[in-house]
Amino acid sequence: MRVAFASEPAYPDRPNEDFIGATADAVVLLDGASIPPGVTSACSHSVRWYSHTLGSTLLAEMTQSASPLPELLAQGIKHVTSLHDFTCDLTHGGSPSATVIMLRQTADHLDWLVLGDSTLILDTGAPEPMVICDDRLEQVAAPHRARLDSLRGGTPEHAEARREYVEVLGQYRNRDGGFWVASTDPFAADQALTGTTPADQVHAAVLLTDGAADAVDRYGLMTWAQLLEVLAQDGPAELIRQVREAERSDPHGERWSRSKAHDDASAALLYLR
Repeated sequence: MRVAFASEPAYPDRPNEDFIGATADAVVLLDGASIPPGVTSACSHSVRWYSHTLGSTLLAEMTQSASPLPELLAQGIKHVTSLHDFTCDLTHGGSPSATVIMLRQTADHLDWLVLGDSTLILDTGAPEPMVICDDRLEQVAAPHRARLDSLRGGTPEHAEARREYVEVLGQYRNRDGGFWVASTDPFAADQALTGTTPADQVHAAVLLTDGAADAVDRYGLMTWAQLLEVLAQDGPAELIRQVREAERSDPHGERWSRSKAHDDASAALLYLR
């Protein structure tokens, strides 16, 4: 595989809670779930620590084992949990969490796993690419967004509404009927979307955190097919630049309502042949 990627924090003075890692035949992307001011956590570790520790663990596992990806993810969650379960109260709902995409090429096939609202795109040469995204968070969140979406971004009222919104979503995290992400429960790995695709049917693959997928999902700057063209012609950094330009043009979320003015954004482009 040939891999190109770019990752940019929401703000230059804040840590990037996304993680991208790659080897010759495996790629991992994680998007750490930001915790807004006012939401308490009984874990002393940061979201960045969690996403980067789990991400590097998964990448190592994928290069050392041919086990199914859900099994490797469950092992990775167990391992990271063991690193801080003696110092932190991990029964608290505010423990750090992250979305996960795992992609591995083995001989003549491509294995993939998607957990949470990051997006995997497989370019098979068809007019429209194959787009895989776990939309359970969006399904759960939609009924609870009305107040947040009605408020002007950057105001104290919007910040308070976001805090309440995140606390409400915490009640649905890693529960049946809710949504699933990597955190402290290895059972979440069994809830991931998974698949295997013949490698000779895939020309390229793209991994996106939601901060980059917003180019299509939120801002409507392009279609998925056009996003592939932007990445192929100008690279992942150009995609993120266009997302940032859209965000700056609407700093208070008046055109595109959203919980944050900016989000960490990461994109990886892989050529398989």
